[in-house]
Amino acid sequence: MLVRVRTGAVLGVSAVPVDVEVESTVGFPGFHLVGLAGGAVQEAKVRVQAAVRNLGVKLPQKRITVNLAPGDLRKDGTGFDLPIAAGLLAASGELEPPAIEGLQLVGELALSGEVKPVRGVLPLAIAARREGVRGLVVPEANAYEASIVEGLEVLPVRHLGELVAWARGGTLQPAGPPPAPPEPAAPLDLADVAGQEAAKRALELAAAGGHNLLFFGPPGSGKTMLARRLPGILPAFGFEEALEATVVHSVAGLTRHRGLLAERPFRAPHHSISDAGLVGGTSIPRPGEISLAHHGVLFLDELPEFRRHVLEALRQPLEDGEVTIARAGRSVTYPAQLMLVAAMNPCPCGHHGDRSRACRCTPHELMKYRRRISGPLLDRIDLHVDVPPVPPGQLGTGGAGEPSAAVRERVMRARALQTARAGPRVARCNARLRGAALRRLCALDDGGRRLLADAVARLGLSARAHDKVLRVARTIADLAGAERLSAEHVAEAIQYRVLDRPT
Repeated sequence: MLVRVRTGAVLGVSAVPVDVEVESTVGFPGFHLVGLAGGAVQEAKVRVQAAVRNLGVKLPQKRITVNLAPGDLRKDGTGFDLPIAAGLLAASGELEPPAIEGLQLVGELALSGEVKPVRGVLPLAIAARREGVRGLVVPEANAYEASIVEGLEVLPVRHLGELVAWARGGTLQPAGPPPAPPEPAAPLDLADVAGQEAAKRALELAAAGGHNLLFFGPPGSGKTMLARRLPGILPAFGFEEALEATVVHSVAGLTRHRGLLAERPFRAPHHSISDAGLVGGTSIPRPGEISLAHHGVLFLDELPEFRRHVLEALRQPLEDGEVTIARAGRSVTYPAQLMLVAAMNPCPCGHHGDRSRACRCTPHELMKYRRRISGPLLDRIDLHVDVPPVPPGQLGTGGAGEPSAAVRERVMRARALQTARAGPRVARCNARLRGAALRRLCALDDGGRRLLADAVARLGLSARAHDKVLRVARTIADLAGAERLSAEHVAEAIQYRVLDRPT
């Protein structure tokens, strides 16, 4: 007897349909699994047989063959356990094949028959709706993320026995809509930061235009404190952005027992992270921190302490907004449209340029420290901002500054201007402007053009840095409500290329 059960395989942030074909025939008893199955899928034979036995079902002494089609697509993960078990029970006569016809199943099985959560249920649900299936059977822990997809009946199960009882005429309660996300904790407020008006202005520009930002200054000047207040001034998630970010988190297995992401991601990995952890990788490609920060913020504190080859891996994703991970026999692409915010000391001891404390570093040590961050990576950071020590007279005045709510209103007005003028193929924030759109939307008057040309000649700015000055100037003009860029906007934008200046 031949039975087909529908499931899917996750490739990057999308999914493709997979048919689980189970045949039970007379022959030497055995369990054979074919179809380019990875190690975790091959182990499904043990888990499935144990789960079926613990249901009290005795498998027939026949030759059982399971094929995962298409056969040229490598399958990885434990989500094939449940469809294999359902096909095996149907092929053995324990449940009627029409009962599971048109359904798509995904889930891992414990030896007891308990259905455990798996990665990537959200992209599987999106693909299931596209394929027109009548229902999606998922582990109960994955039900909320699957129910994000409208127009698809989601059937959560906790145990293999529940699926068997339902197929024999019982009831299986469909998953309801995901609960409203809990009220987020009050975001950290910019009003708590004493002084640092120039750094706050740069933070507002970064939020308004989606620009990358680097804070540098001595220890204790407030670099990390400022960076962690960025989420409080960013615009709220739109549905499309939230869905894209949630898909990445689903593939990483971070969305169990919850639905759509309610807040923009803020990822702050430790400087000991590997390149695979930051960019993504391992033998089975998984999204890294830059993809988990999609439509959010990636904060790298103590930037020079990260290994150089790890930082260099950021260069292409920062430019392209995506990262492609190639392995033998497969290549997957993950999105990486993020804001990079970094912080660093000016030297190993941290006091280079500090008027209150003498720097103990030699010129060689200073040069070696600065060279940990390459010129091409610095070139991809829009705003270089000096954060000097807070004067003693301003310490203890936290709470007296402008609150994040007021800054966020200006940021949202600037983002609304960018969205309104964005055509169907134009980026929605200034940091993503490219090509003809950049030239059209960042046209300079005569004074601005002369000033920028002079800055390029004096500072030796690259073509990429030239364009970043234009984008930042466009954001400055948006915050000011100006339609055309002027020399004033360009002059402020040039000030944020401090590390491009000759020392």
